Amino acid sequence: MPTLSAITLYPIKSCAGLSLAEATVTTMGLMSEQIYDREWMVVDLAGNCLTQREYPRMALIKPTLKATTLEVQAPGMLRLEIPLGLPDPDSAPTVTTRIWDDTVLAYDCDELTATWFSKAIGVPCRLVRFHAKAQRAVSTKWTGGVQATTMFSDGYPILVIGTGSLDDLNQKLAAAGRGALQMNRFRPNIVIDGVDAFEEDYAESFAIGDVTLKPVKPCPRCPMPSINQETGEFGPDPMYVMQSYRAKPELDGALCFGMNAILTGGDEQRVRVGQEIVVTLAF
Repeated sequence: MPTLSAITLYPIKSCAGLSLAEATVTTMGLMSEQIYDREWMVVDLAGNCLTQREYPRMALIKPTLKATTLEVQAPGMLRLEIPLGLPDPDSAPTVTTRIWDDTVLAYDCDELTATWFSKAIGVPCRLVRFHAKAQRAVSTKWTGGVQATTMFSDGYPILVIGTGSLDDLNQKLAAAGRGALQMNRFRPNIVIDGVDAFEEDYAESFAIGDVTLKPVKPCPRCPMPSINQETGEFGPDPMYVMQSYRAKPELDGALCFGMNAILTGGDEQRVRVGQEIVVTLAF
């Protein structure tokens, strides 16, 4: 029987994730202790999102959820405590941010936080938080017209990958004389054990207790899987091996790994590592 083998929440887009034993699944993504996946984002001084694609050292910024703060650490930096309480949506400083084709209103964090992230990443930047009055809809091109929302994820609220898919890639890397990669290179929210390699590509739904996830779009890969999440450096690069078998014609030949998913049932229900998953295939 397929099982839920790992849950990861990424409080700050493109920074390190939090490995969780259980989490709440919402229409906007995973949530734990009232903190949502990709609720924060680092932006340049013009409000454009920064990611590991250009700044791989963002992988070394590690968050920890505490009672009233999100603690962040980075090599050579003192710890920073970011308040978890939401600012007043009517009076708090705001900034207009841009994430790919979307313009999103966000709370602007303070100068101390901006200085910390600027030093940690090595470029002038600010930390912003998804605004309580903001809404970011996903593209319905891939959802079959189903309406869904997300925060600062690349495009969809939940990313699902099977361990069999990574095992298959690692076997191909080994055959090419390359070392194995960890799952964190691909930054999934939900990892499923007990399914065949790339079976998630052909699933109609994943039922985890009362929660139903619908995979809607293969996840096209940028250079981020080439970044070692422990060192914040490029290498080794799995993309050339993926080129031989993971190009998706429906995405103009993009190399894909994992499936973007939306929630279609069980809003605000909890899931836990070890829970059984019913996988319904689309054929």
